[in-house]
Amino acid sequence: MTGDSTVTSPFEPAGIRLGVVRGISYGLFGPPGEFVPQARALGAGLIRVYLFWSQAEPEPGRYDWGTVDRLLAQLDGSEEVWLTVCSSSPWATRQATDFLPPSPAHDQDAYGEFVRRLVGHCGGRVRYWQCDNEPSNTGLLWAGTAAEYVTQLATFHRAVKDADPAAAVVLGGCGFDVLSSEPGSEPRRFFSHLAEHGRDFFDLFSVHLYGDLASVPGYLDGARQIMRAHGYVKPLLAGELAGPQPFEFPAAMAVVQQAFAAAFAGAAAPGQSPVDLSTGELAGRVSQDTPEHRAMDSLYARMAELPPELAMFLDGCPDDLEARRQRIQCRQIVQRTILALAAGVRRTAYWNLAPEAPGPADHRQMMSLLIGKLPLMDYAGRELTVRHPAAGTFALLSRQLAGATAVTRRELADHPSVRAFEVTRDNRGPLLVLWDQRDTFHGEDKPPAEVRWPWPAPAATLTDALGETWPVKAEDGALPLRVGATPLFAELVSPR
Repeated sequence: MTGDSTVTSPFEPAGIRLGVVRGISYGLFGPPGEFVPQARALGAGLIRVYLFWSQAEPEPGRYDWGTVDRLLAQLDGSEEVWLTVCSSSPWATRQATDFLPPSPAHDQDAYGEFVRRLVGHCGGRVRYWQCDNEPSNTGLLWAGTAAEYVTQLATFHRAVKDADPAAAVVLGGCGFDVLSSEPGSEPRRFFSHLAEHGRDFFDLFSVHLYGDLASVPGYLDGARQIMRAHGYVKPLLAGELAGPQPFEFPAAMAVVQQAFAAAFAGAAAPGQSPVDLSTGELAGRVSQDTPEHRAMDSLYARMAELPPELAMFLDGCPDDLEARRQRIQCRQIVQRTILALAAGVRRTAYWNLAPEAPGPADHRQMMSLLIGKLPLMDYAGRELTVRHPAAGTFALLSRQLAGATAVTRRELADHPSVRAFEVTRDNRGPLLVLWDQRDTFHGEDKPPAEVRWPWPAPAATLTDALGETWPVKAEDGALPLRVGATPLFAELVSPR
């Protein structure tokens, strides 16, 4: 190996677009409803959607395009579409299921024909095609080996390019399990195999930016290192990003682990039987007294005694905790996105837009604890119309970054904890984004840092990530700024 073969890729996205992930399914747990106009109204220029093989080819050779057509009918051409295609099938794959986990196809020719027909049916309206998701999460998101994934990726790549040569193929997402693990760990070895043996079968490398906020730049560098170890680097996309989540707080996770260890004591060990998250199996579990339900019940029974960093993730937590969690979520939408863009990522997709389907959620599921409060929107009846505070922040960030072509980190020698970024925007004035990097939960309680920033105008308009706006005058060619945990946007005052 003589070094990186980093070259300008014909599939490298132009400009900057913020996007959203619809969820882990669309039209699987209910009728495929309208959601693209709602996402577009928030400023999303990228829409990521999951489709399962079981939905499009429920029986050998019989295709049902109802869900796909419902998606395509919502597009107006202004958005980019990213379709994650999961190889889950009751008849065509090693593990028979209509939902999770995807697994290797019995017949690669049949799989390739399915993908070819799907891509052809979309007629060039889908820009990014992804082969499954987070394959290193074996057992749940991929029931196969790394070598088997590469075999299926090669089939997927060939089928996509046959049907739409201009489309880009995205490698299955490199998740938090990989990015947060040490070199030599099993998740790292898994993705190293993909990077080495699958390098000719994808155009773009997707990363998922969860976990410790300060680690985001390191996660992106780690993703590039996985490819660089095999002599090349391809463009990165942030296929998922969001926070907060319980595993950002050690005190919270210690309690969760204790609760689940107690509930699972004596239960069958994970791995003794294959995971089955088919829609039928999930429906059957709702009323069962499972170890998962017992663990979650124990947390709810002790809500008042739990660390606040954990209690805020439970449904029905005290109002002050819920409001604090919402503020953290709003801050992290800005922070994770800006950190990714400053590291050279041009496409981001927030996880996620809304719950999988209308109706009450099952708060007794572990996934409800981990991601149940991340959606930007919710249903009123069967209509996706409710905006959470995070939706307002996403829309604000989308407006601020409209026309953005580059985000550049700037260091402040006098304030090493302050994160400052200059945003270059086409046909718009410069934008400055700042925040003070602090403890995620308690940081908002500290007084702000006093910062002076050189400014080429007599005044600026400040807007924080929570939507509050106010003017500030420059003093001796600099803006006096009070920078706290909540990101600030500073713009030139528009001439009247």
